[in-house]
Amino acid sequence: MTNPAIIKPWFTDLQQRIVRRLEAFDGKPFRADGWERPGGGGGLTRVIEEGDFFERAGVNFSHVMGDGMPASATAHRPELAGRRFEAMGVSLVLHPRNPYCPTAHMNVRFFVALADGRPPVWWFGGGMDLTPYYAFEEDVRHFHATCKRAVLPFGGEAEYARLKDWCDRYFFLKHRNEARGVGGLFFDDLGADGCTDFDTAFGLTQAVAMRSSTPTCPSSSDARTCPMASASAISSPTAGGAMSNSTWSSTAAPCSGCSQAGAPNPS
Repeated sequence: MTNPAIIKPWFTDLQQRIVRRLEAFDGKPFRADGWERPGGGGGLTRVIEEGDFFERAGVNFSHVMGDGMPASATAHRPELAGRRFEAMGVSLVLHPRNPYCPTAHMNVRFFVALADGRPPVWWFGGGMDLTPYYAFEEDVRHFHATCKRAVLPFGGEAEYARLKDWCDRYFFLKHRNEARGVGGLFFDDLGADGCTDFDTAFGLTQAVAMRSSTPTCPSSSDARTCPMASASAISSPTAGGAMSNSTWSSTAAPCSGCSQAGAPNPS
């Protein structure tokens, strides 16, 4: 089941769901800007500026297609050169007003390469990460814990460790010899290797994206002033609220990018 027509409604609903909850969280509406791509396809950009909580935030959907694969997509897949393609996804960037609240990023995407008389080649990718201006240990604990809960049903501890390490490597700034932010999750080519079935790949993508749809604060009744609010805006807290320290190993190593702050990873 790799028909993009089946996947697209889920992505568009995801965008709408996130926007609705962020609007309720901030108190001001997002503006909508539809666009078309000359080569085929288009999308919908949703942006809020000068909000009550967010200085600027964007939640975007795109669905583009073309008669030939872009060079960036065939660089390590030369066998796909010349195929038609469709690509779609949702991405968000959240910039809070409060400098103690971290900037948050998330994106999920689907790509399929098509050729007459040949089976489609498809894959999912995505991830989410956190970039604090000031690193708070509670932020990082909460964020990594919710990332971990999203991944555990799709491969357990080993898969979580793999996707977390992938994020750490992907966002490492070599020219500055430092990590961007405190990491999170990252994956790509999920399904292209033929080892991951569609339901598992789509399920993992959905699980990661769904962590971005509940803007609630895990430790404060006033989320607008809570330094964890932006982290929580792209992660669902436990039903009981804040994560307790007993959830973590006291000997856990610091997360990539947070060694100076001493922020631990989930055990």
